[in-house]
Amino acid sequence: MFYREVGQYKTSYSADQAIFPIVQDRFGIAVIILCAYALVFSNNDFLLNAMMTPFLIFTLAAIGLNILTGYTGLLSLGTGAFMGVGAYACYKLTTLFPGVNIIIWILCSGFFAALIGVVFGLPSLRIKGFYLAIATLAAQFFLEWCFIRIPWLYNYNTSAAIEVPTRTMFGIPVTGATATAETRYLIVLTIVIVMTVIASNIVHGRIGRMWMAVRDMDIAAELIGIRLLPTKLLAFAVSSFYCGVAGAMLVFLWYGGAESTVFSINQSFFVLFMVIIGGLGSLLGSYLGAALIFMLPIILRLAPPYFGIPVHAATVEHVTFMLVGGLIVFFLIVEPHGLARLWQVAKQKLRVWPFPY
Repeated sequence: MFYREVGQYKTSYSADQAIFPIVQDRFGIAVIILCAYALVFSNNDFLLNAMMTPFLIFTLAAIGLNILTGYTGLLSLGTGAFMGVGAYACYKLTTLFPGVNIIIWILCSGFFAALIGVVFGLPSLRIKGFYLAIATLAAQFFLEWCFIRIPWLYNYNTSAAIEVPTRTMFGIPVTGATATAETRYLIVLTIVIVMTVIASNIVHGRIGRMWMAVRDMDIAAELIGIRLLPTKLLAFAVSSFYCGVAGAMLVFLWYGGAESTVFSINQSFFVLFMVIIGGLGSLLGSYLGAALIFMLPIILRLAPPYFGIPVHAATVEHVTFMLVGGLIVFFLIVEPHGLARLWQVAKQKLRVWPFPY
């Protein structure tokens, strides 16, 4: 019995409804966070810049989509476009006001994405399901068109791309070619942890219960006094905010520059697959899905040469597509709640082991 809960009494409602009511869970989360921060001492730029930083960024985008799709039940195919809104907003803000800390603009860019998300979320009161997915797909194509056809967004650059300038914080380069992988990783990790805590408190509170009521049956939710339009628009706003911040970090703290093709429909499906495989309606599932979808191609590319098996890059790409497709079909049929549900089952087994009940 790895989870020995003897003596862990809940003497109040708030203690019983805590996000991590078991001491072992709180200890495990603390250890994971400490290990994540300790990775900066590894002196491994590939680990930090090519694996951990993008993994955290896509995790934040998956959390944003999970708030909308998993917790509120509103299917969206415009995640990539909302990430692009955050990236372009951050680019315009940092070029118009170069003296302001870049971290502030990365966070503020989420508000612009939230505003756009609310605009395109207005049809959600009248349509849902497949039709809402088509509406968000239209938002994806429209915003992609704006990223290409409005030169003001990329400051009339001849390359039509976002060119990330060098910005410093306390004299240390944060963005640009001189920024180190350790600095960018620490900033991304801190932002993701803080925003995950905020999202966890939101979904476990009154707003989260409203979202889940709308997801389960919107007519019944309206009958018990939940106003559908403000609730759905709030879900679109919060979801787009998270996606916008993720898009800004994607360009400014990982790529160092990007074209509009980065925020194509492929990016939207990429994040959607993370949510499906990780688990709808689970913040943990966003982490697990991002880890699997993003880390899988890297592992397939590095593992065969380690064992002396030469594999072409195109072969790795094809195998990745087949595995991801197979995993999506598997989880949709066998376990619709994804990897998060499998972890819950395993955790329950640990709580009663070695007894079968």
